[in-house]
Amino acid sequence: MWALLSVWDKRGLLDFARGLLGLGYKLLATGGTYRALREAGLPATYISEFTGFPEVLSGRVKTLHPKVHAALLARPDQEEELRALGLERIGVLAVNLYPFRETVAQGASFLEALEQIDIGGPAMLRAAAKNHEAVLPVCDPEDYPRVLEALRTGPSSEFRRELARKAFAHTAAYDAAIAEWLSGERFPEEKFLVLKREAPLRYGENPHQEAALYRVVGEGGPLLEARVLQGKAMSFNNYLDAEAAWNLVSEFAEPACVAVKHQNPCGVALGKTPLEAYLRAHEADPVSIFGGIVAFNRPVDGPTAKALGEVFLEVVLAPGFTPEALEALSRKRNLRLLEVPFPAKGPYLDLKRIRGGVLLQDADTEDPASPKVVTRRAPTEAEWQDLHFAWRVVKHVRSNAIVVAKEGKTLGIGVGQTSRLLAAEHALKAAGEGARGAVLASDAFFPFDDVVRLAASYGIAAVIQPGGSVRDEDSIKAADEAGVAMVFTGVRHFRH
Repeated sequence: MWALLSVWDKRGLLDFARGLLGLGYKLLATGGTYRALREAGLPATYISEFTGFPEVLSGRVKTLHPKVHAALLARPDQEEELRALGLERIGVLAVNLYPFRETVAQGASFLEALEQIDIGGPAMLRAAAKNHEAVLPVCDPEDYPRVLEALRTGPSSEFRRELARKAFAHTAAYDAAIAEWLSGERFPEEKFLVLKREAPLRYGENPHQEAALYRVVGEGGPLLEARVLQGKAMSFNNYLDAEAAWNLVSEFAEPACVAVKHQNPCGVALGKTPLEAYLRAHEADPVSIFGGIVAFNRPVDGPTAKALGEVFLEVVLAPGFTPEALEALSRKRNLRLLEVPFPAKGPYLDLKRIRGGVLLQDADTEDPASPKVVTRRAPTEAEWQDLHFAWRVVKHVRSNAIVVAKEGKTLGIGVGQTSRLLAAEHALKAAGEGARGAVLASDAFFPFDDVVRLAASYGIAAVIQPGGSVRDEDSIKAADEAGVAMVFTGVRHFRH
């Protein structure tokens, strides 16, 4: 019986081929695969010798031949017909496809990308997968050892079906990448998101919900590339909170620390060192940080780790951890430590599910804001620094959102209220006396002047907001009357 090998990715090829030979298979190969086998001294038959037809069109046509596809598609009950044609079955097919996604990602021209569209490979994989009760379709080099073991003991129907499913998923993902590329659009008429399961999760947001983590094929992400240094497996909620924390801490060039609870920041601060940033973030809300997620944009050192060890936390994320930090935190065996590539960057599509449909949008990763002073008094230099800080934070708070901050530290955060005034009341009440001389940021405009007047009553010195309300003049007038500086950004940051 034949084993046909035609692979772009040659990882494990030679060991697999030797294993097949040891099981009595004859090797049939194409192009570079044939050369690799022969250079290793392994016996193999070239595909043209098998078909009796030469490769044509510079190799574009070599496996698209009735002898190949008959040997792949013959059902077990068609063996007699196959032999009458002078053919012998291909019992194992190992194919992986030209690297189309990688070619496009490297900036290939249109014609170069076209040449990386595999035709014969998908056709053979689909044929073998359709006929998986008679042929083993193998598209993943990681499966080679399992295939050899199955061939030694006799492949089960379940194993054959698993390989068939993988083959059809492989060709489907390949076709999806080509269709997406040919559309040339951010939001084409048909949008294909190919998901590959990374890990099952214990449960979803609640214990009665089943869940799993998937990777979008062809995309990367900080948490997907993170190195888990210690702790329990990440949960569904851990991933959501960790993503929120990492996105926010990536906003800052200065040493920063972000504490997150339920996808909302509860304490954010800058500092000269990671320890100072953490202590200030902890001070911002020492209650909510309990059981939360903490992210740093600098490596965690020993003193910082010692301070972290005094509070119950679920996850700590950082670009690195010193040996002293790892030693100090190792005592908390369940604490998850993630070494994450910094910063989180690049545009991506934000997906929100509705029943029977999906909403897609560009993620709010960029901030084209150019703040413009609209009051008689302009912010001082120190106020400007705090306004920029608060604006970066409020961008990551669920709407309606208000952030009160001073000297690079949040003092109060109003999260997810149905009224902007309620969000402001929550943030200002949390800030208390600390609001005097602080700044206030709002993720959207003020429909009335009530928030400005409330902020002024707490002693807020400056306000940053998008502007754009039909009642902007009322808010500007209220700010002028109170001596509050106010700037408009012209950019809204709703997060539903």
